Amino acid sequence: MDLNRVSAFVRVVQDGSFTAAARALGLPKSSVSRSVAQLEHDLGIRLLQRTTRQLHLTDAGAAYFERVSRALGDIGEATIAASDAQAELSGVVRITAPVDIGIWSLAAIIGRFVRKHPRIRVEVSLTGRVVDLVAEGFDLAVRAGPLRDSSLVARRVGELQSVAYASPKYLARRGTPQKLEDLVAHDCVLFRPNGSTAKWELRHTDGTVASVDVTGLVASDDLSFVRKAVLTGSGIGVLPTFLCGRAEATGKLVRVLNDWSLNGAVLHVAYPSARFVPQRVVVLREHLLSELGNIGKECAIRLARREQRKAKTAARRATKSGARVTA
Repeated sequence: MDLNRVSAFVRVVQDGSFTAAARALGLPKSSVSRSVAQLEHDLGIRLLQRTTRQLHLTDAGAAYFERVSRALGDIGEATIAASDAQAELSGVVRITAPVDIGIWSLAAIIGRFVRKHPRIRVEVSLTGRVVDLVAEGFDLAVRAGPLRDSSLVARRVGELQSVAYASPKYLARRGTPQKLEDLVAHDCVLFRPNGSTAKWELRHTDGTVASVDVTGLVASDDLSFVRKAVLTGSGIGVLPTFLCGRAEATGKLVRVLNDWSLNGAVLHVAYPSARFVPQRVVVLREHLLSELGNIGKECAIRLARREQRKAKTAARRATKSGARVTA
């Protein structure tokens, strides 16, 4: 199989026409057309349906494109990796991410990366909008929730778990809800609500899913603001555990309704498909996949350490109390 023909086919699909592909490849349009036609002949199948105005992938063509475009990307990546193997990695990597993930997790993760690779400069753009990676010149994206752009390669990191939190002073003032329906009578801090009400759909540890309508006087489209409002006692809020791990470990926030959690958004590291990826981007991508996957684990570890400290303190007090009684 002639890889030049495969490459020409992939380029035609990506650019949407033989003319655009020929321009990108620096070849005559007739040469690109002949390459694709010969590839179809070699395979014994039709890959493209041609009309006077448009090109359409056949079902077989779509399946073939998906696999060979990924394979060509891997070849290009391996070629660059081989050429970079003897040189210290350098250059710029541009990454975009949601604001909350960037501030609460990504800053430390990037900091650890650049200390290991001091010649790589990482430019981070934090935004709530969906960035067009190719048009705006980004190498990587960290995204939470479903991906709308099918042209991206997405590597799944994990799921962001969200649970209900409140401050100790709010619970002292209003009491602790014991069952899901109790939230109706509480003040809730709402994230991206429609008006002053919201519907929280939560999952029980036994797999049951239930929803509850909640109300609140404080609402925001920024999770960091919601967290701060909950910390100051404005109400109960459903927040990702990675935002609240430290506050929970120090007792500033308390989980309520421990058996219930919000269906979490899936976290991905995404990048443009079927393009050669410089080794500096590959190295940062793998670093992100490894480090972001530890977010939930770190929260659990901090909480476990706090519980261990509490248990040790209680044991010491019990020992001292027993000693006084004996005396």
